[in-house]
Amino acid sequence: MDLILKNKVAIITGGNQGFGLEVAKEYLEAGASISICARNEQLLSKVSEDLHLLISANQKILTIKVDVSKVNDVHNFVEKTIEELGQIDILVNNAGVYGPKGTIEEVDWVSWVHAIEINLLGSILMCRAVLPFFKIQGYGKIIQLSGGGATNPMPKISAYAVSKTAIVRFVETLAEEVREFNIDVNAIAPGALNTRMLDEVIAAGPEKVGRLFYDKALKQHESGGAGFDQGTALAVFLASDSSNGITGKLISAIWDNWENWYNHIDELQTSDVYTLRRIVGKDRNFNWGDK
Repeated sequence: MDLILKNKVAIITGGNQGFGLEVAKEYLEAGASISICARNEQLLSKVSEDLHLLISANQKILTIKVDVSKVNDVHNFVEKTIEELGQIDILVNNAGVYGPKGTIEEVDWVSWVHAIEINLLGSILMCRAVLPFFKIQGYGKIIQLSGGGATNPMPKISAYAVSKTAIVRFVETLAEEVREFNIDVNAIAPGALNTRMLDEVIAAGPEKVGRLFYDKALKQHESGGAGFDQGTALAVFLASDSSNGITGKLISAIWDNWENWYNHIDELQTSDVYTLRRIVGKDRNFNWGDK
């Protein structure tokens, strides 16, 4: 890989396993220094040892135990990153949970709210913490994990669906707030990945997550899923200067021709393509629903 992220510093939340860890590896290969956080300190320590085997002389790795739903944890994480690595150029909001599984009236309310605190509020807290530094330097990249939870109803996994939909509208809104500062903000759907979250769904069983979703999870598990390659490639692209000006979009790593988007910056900036929007009757050729 070309060193397209050389001299850049990236923060990656939930970077001790799954997609976050794969992004961390690709960023290192692309030349960046990285600061990763997670709640599992033991696993984070092991991952740190493995990642240090991948770095060159001019790269650094920082790992810190952080709960992104806690304000003090988030601010300490960002401040420590700047203190140790000198700057922040890229934020990848990857940390996330499914939350409780079951019908809304049956699930544990505290657990439901905590899933919102991690997936939605935690991501927003991270943005709040890095934005002052991004604005001062007149540059920044924010990459938010979203995915199918934002584009499809998810019965019995409502906290996840609600948080992932809400965070996409936040991405669209924040992109407009910070456009003048050359800060790009995008959400990505990396594809159906075989991670601990898939194992969690299978372990929960069809009674908790619904028969259709459970059967789909089993099929994905057996097939191996989408793999990490396309999702991590998109994360590298959005972190690089090749994507400058692409902002406020929900991008599918699998289905969108994002590699070619830099040739269409003007069209992307003046269109609502690749965003969440209400579908009205005329969009489906119904002649009875619209005035």
